[in-house]
Amino acid sequence: MIRSELIQSIADENPHLYQRDVERIVNTVFDEITEAMVRGDRVELRGFGAFSVKQREARTGRNPRTGESVEVPAKNVPFFKTGKLLRDRLNGK
Repeated sequence: MIRSELIQSIADENPHLYQRDVERIVNTVFDEITEAMVRGDRVELRGFGAFSVKQREARTGRNPRTGESVEVPAKNVPFFKTGKLLRDRLNGK
């Protein structure tokens, strides 16, 4: 499901809301999650999962085309850990 499909689904389930308002709500939620992660905070949505930021150390990589060694700098990467409820629903429990 992409963002526009999510917005349309929520708008269809809530006919009393205008689609532009649903779009603003969805965008605000994603923006707040993003801003929290930029600050280094952890975002937990109970039953769904938790978003956090992990630090990857600098390392020596290898160019697959030439085989040449390449220095890969340290970086922050997003990380998502599923919640127990979501995991159980996916596994049919």
